[in-house]
Amino acid sequence: MGVVVLLVLILVVLLLHWSMRSLIADDPILTDAFEQQAKQFLDSLQTHPDGSYAAQTRFFSRNDYSSRMKTALPEPVLFLFNPNELDSAGFVKLGLKPYMASNILKYRAKGGKFRKPEDFAKVWGLTPEQMNALLPYISIPAETVQTPANPMPSGSIKKEVISLELNSADTSQLKQIRGIGSGYAKRIVAYRNRLGGYVNVEQLKEIWGMTPELFAQIAPHFTVNSQAINQILVNRASVERLMSHPYLTFSKAKAIYDLRRSRGKLTSFDQLQSLSELDASTLAKLKPYLSFQ
Repeated sequence: MGVVVLLVLILVVLLLHWSMRSLIADDPILTDAFEQQAKQFLDSLQTHPDGSYAAQTRFFSRNDYSSRMKTALPEPVLFLFNPNELDSAGFVKLGLKPYMASNILKYRAKGGKFRKPEDFAKVWGLTPEQMNALLPYISIPAETVQTPANPMPSGSIKKEVISLELNSADTSQLKQIRGIGSGYAKRIVAYRNRLGGYVNVEQLKEIWGMTPELFAQIAPHFTVNSQAINQILVNRASVERLMSHPYLTFSKAKAIYDLRRSRGKLTSFDQLQSLSELDASTLAKLKPYLSFQ
């Protein structure tokens, strides 16, 4: 469309050029002035070697730049964050558009606050897919409860202290404990599945994003039934099955597998102590999870 308009303009200038020459032919001063202005206009429409007009090229260059800017946006980087404290650059790094980050900061400046991870879904412009991806990484510390100036009478009802068995609690139950939101609840259950069950509460420290402060806060609420462990059958397991456990890398899993192939059926955990790939710390943590039946 732009090329057509330019061609029409050139045709009009040429027609004016010839008509004006006939009208002002007797006046050389007017003739020279008109030709100079016409030449300047035609020069502005000069073509590039590839045949495209300069104005058209500048137009498409701007469009190409805009297109490149859109495609050059960095890939989202997911990390643990508190939406009540993160700055605008952090939100953009997570994949949010700049206007969304600006709206969040304005909301906070007016006293707004995200009290639980699910509240982040209210951000205008956030898609359900983005929310699902970000939810496990949202960490909102529990609010400190102020001690009232006038303590409750001794006969008042006290809030029940929650106690959960770590190997059987589901995500809904886990979220009843102050400090555990949807993200942490999912991580606790997911890591339990990878382990085959928790042997002790201390293993919660191995969960990604678990801080010493949060662990100290939630640990008293848990008990552990160490008998509810899904053990790996060492004499039947493949390398892939062995290395699926968090405590075993590929090299460690392959060492156990090769030992079994060279010696036949393994009958006791002590036989693994001959493997240089397994240090004392790994052996101690791994022992409850292996069966030699």
